Amino acid sequence: MTIPPTMRAIRYHAFGGPEVLQLEEVPTPTPQAGEALIKVAAAGVNYADTARRNGRYLERTPLPYIPGSEVAGTVVALGADVPADGPIQVGARVMSLCPSGGYAEYVAIPARSLAPIPDALDWASAAALPLQGLTAYHILHTSGRMQPGETVVVNAAAGGVGSLALQLAKLGGAGKVVAAASSPEKLELARSLGADETINYVADDLAERVRALTDGKGADVILEAAGGRIFERSVAALAMFGRLVVYGQASGESGTLEPARLMARNASLVGFWLAVLPGRMIAQGMQALLGYVAEGKLRVIVGATYPLAEAAHAQADQTGRRTTGKLVLLMD
Repeated sequence: MTIPPTMRAIRYHAFGGPEVLQLEEVPTPTPQAGEALIKVAAAGVNYADTARRNGRYLERTPLPYIPGSEVAGTVVALGADVPADGPIQVGARVMSLCPSGGYAEYVAIPARSLAPIPDALDWASAAALPLQGLTAYHILHTSGRMQPGETVVVNAAAGGVGSLALQLAKLGGAGKVVAAASSPEKLELARSLGADETINYVADDLAERVRALTDGKGADVILEAAGGRIFERSVAALAMFGRLVVYGQASGESGTLEPARLMARNASLVGFWLAVLPGRMIAQGMQALLGYVAEGKLRVIVGATYPLAEAAHAQADQTGRRTTGKLVLLMD
């Protein structure tokens, strides 16, 4: 196929609200050695994108910047050192994490990072799996060290990570999976995905409800990405030797922690950031996720799709907590 010299992309030149996201015409990237050029069909929308846009990400974001850290699409060109007859070939349907640049019609990605898209996944579902699926897998199994029979609490259980994490907890043999979310509609989705119990943490106190559901014991693993009061009540909900895994701060609010509260329960607070995970762990997690998808055991929930030009709308909906599942941009 003919690759155009320019492409449409979402880019911003200053930090700020969704209004800084602009649809622009920019040069189409050229794949370098070891890279493949992907014609993007769908790109995932993540809280990390909004943290970068606000200037609050864990690493410096260079300006101007094209956001987007996961895509699904078709390989259209290979860089030097990528064999044409190797596992990644022109025409292949692939999905991948990408360092940046996913909100665009084309993106160049290291070929070793690409994974084939199972027949069971459409473009939107494929774009929804890499970042949030790998996060869900590793916060549960690597950082959370979940063991069969344990009680797991999944905060934001109707979101992209949460909806996958609660399913993975069930698949991993959790004794009880408690889904926590902010509305009855979101909790209904969590129940449909296999949650054993639910908590509306707007209407009820999270720690009190967790203890009531566990005969006073508390939760062995709690997955948390909101921050603020939800973080603080999650600490209070931990069982003896419980693990609280923090992988985000979507509310923008910092929580407070008294170390003595951890000491009193021999509990652990663990942080997780997918961006610094070794490649072998990325591959391990992706293999497990694709296996579950192939077996029909893992549902990828796409809550809404938006045209590329409406990226600002998508990010505003996400931060406004008006959505469930994964939000995806579709190229049109």
